[in-house]
Amino acid sequence: MKKIVATIEARMTSSRLPGKPLLKVKGYTMIEYLVNRLRHVPSIDDIILATTTNVEDDNLVKIAKKINVNVFRGSEHNVMQRVIQAASSINGDLIVQITADCPIIDPEIIEESIRMYMSNNVDYVSNTILRCYPDGMDTQVYSLKTLKNSASMTSDPLDQEHVSLHIRNNPKIFKHLHLMAPVKLFWPSLGLTLDEYSDYLLIKTIIENLHKKDTIFSCLDIINFLKKNPQFLKLNINVKRKGNN
Repeated sequence: MKKIVATIEARMTSSRLPGKPLLKVKGYTMIEYLVNRLRHVPSIDDIILATTTNVEDDNLVKIAKKINVNVFRGSEHNVMQRVIQAASSINGDLIVQITADCPIIDPEIIEESIRMYMSNNVDYVSNTILRCYPDGMDTQVYSLKTLKNSASMTSDPLDQEHVSLHIRNNPKIFKHLHLMAPVKLFWPSLGLTLDEYSDYLLIKTIIENLHKKDTIFSCLDIINFLKKNPQFLKLNINVKRKGNN
């Protein structure tokens, strides 16, 4: 049996929104909210925060330890090696790559991605290359061995910064499979990632309206809520998105 681990890339020194993993809503920090959702993915065996050695990330580490999440601290810029070392530190075989920018990611989408990987002879499964889900539901699944192979083939700083970029750019080397959104979840222009403060305002609004103690709201719940309340879409309409990790 493969050990399936979720790696969360996070740091406090974002240029656009410093300290964003510790922004709060309903008494939870964004990183706590994300971890709670990952804990509702049946196939994930373990979770690890992959952060940096910067002193600014000390408070992030304290939160992770408080909620009993594994922590690995590594290079700020070579995120590829940071993720490799993080997964290796808890004996992971299969990596579910998540960024802290996706605090309201849907556990069902993650589970579907994992099952797609496990049921097919592929190197990489994602729902990010062919954009169809809302931005913020981003899931990538691949083996630690595949990421190590990728790292051995490139020394490009851009590949090292954007963990799976080399894998994504070389489909002839690494066999890809794409998880496509059903019609009811198709909304690729919807921004649900935590990039700027206006994103926080939208995510905070969604959580305040959909959060329930004993249940996890889904991507469909979010879409239905925003279709019924389109005025909230104006909160982050001017945010310009960068490329995905």
